[in-house]
Amino acid sequence: MSAKRRAKRVDLAGVAVITGAGSGIGRATAFELARHGATVHLADISGPAVEAVVGGIRAAGGSARAHEVDVTDSHALEALAARVYEADGGVDVLHNNAGIGFSGPIEQTSVEDWRRIVEINLMGVVHGITAFVPRMLEQRRPSHIVNTASGLGLIPAIQLAPYCATKHAVVGMSQSLDLELSPRGIGVTALCPGIIATGIVKHSTVRDESGLRKQKAVDFYERRGASPEAVAEAAVNAIRKRRSIQVVPAMHVYPAWIAGRISTRAGAVAARLADRLMWRGE
Repeated sequence: MSAKRRAKRVDLAGVAVITGAGSGIGRATAFELARHGATVHLADISGPAVEAVVGGIRAAGGSARAHEVDVTDSHALEALAARVYEADGGVDVLHNNAGIGFSGPIEQTSVEDWRRIVEINLMGVVHGITAFVPRMLEQRRPSHIVNTASGLGLIPAIQLAPYCATKHAVVGMSQSLDLELSPRGIGVTALCPGIIATGIVKHSTVRDESGLRKQKAVDFYERRGASPEAVAEAAVNAIRKRRSIQVVPAMHVYPAWIAGRISTRAGAVAARLADRLMWRGE
C-alpha cells in the first residue's frame, strides 16, 4: 500500500458500526458520528434500547439503523457484517464498544463470572474484528477501528481482576492490530476512559452482600464521572489523529498510569488510593 493511501483520512461522514450502542459511550458515539454525517448501524443486545437511540438520531436529521445483536455470538456478528456490507458496501468506522463490569473478592469470583466477562468484554471485540476486518481490507479505502477498553486496561485495580484482565487484553490486542493493520489502511485505537457517568456500575455484578460497596461506587461515578459525550468526542479525535491509545479524561488515567510505569510500588499506591476513593467513599 502506498504512503499516499495511508495518509488519507477516514471519512467520518461514511458508514459506522457501533456495538453496545443502546446506552452510555456507545449511544454518545452514535450521536457524535451521526452529527458528522455518518450513516450509523447501531447494535445492542437490547432491541428497544437501540431502537430508541436510532429514533433520536433520525429525529435530529441523521441516518441510523438498529440491530439487535449479542456480541458473544460470533455468528450474529458475522450476520451483522453481511447486512451492513449488503446495505452500504463498506465500513469506515467500527466501534467495538459492548462491555460489562464486575467487582468482587477473588474468592467469591466463580468460573462462570470469569467466562461471562471474557465472553462479552474480550470475545465480543474479537468477534467484531473477525467479522469486519477481512471485509474492511477488501474495500480498499481508509478505515478505523475503536475498541473500548478502560483506564483499567492500563493500570491495576483492587477486586477488579476479571475486568482488568479483559481490558488489558483489549489494549494489547488493539496495539498489536494497529501495528499490523495501519500499513494496510486500517487504524486501531484502544479507547481508555476513566470515570464516566454511565450506567455500567449500576448494572455491574458486584459481589458485596451489604450492597454498600456498589452504592458507593454508583454515587462516586455520578459525582465525579465525565460525560459519555466527552468520550465520544475523544474517540472521534483519536480516529482523526490515528492514535493507538486514547485516554479520557486525561487526569483520570494519566497520573496512575505514569506512576505505574515509573515504579510498580508507586502504581500499587495509586491503585489503593483509587480503591479508597471510589469503593469506600473515603
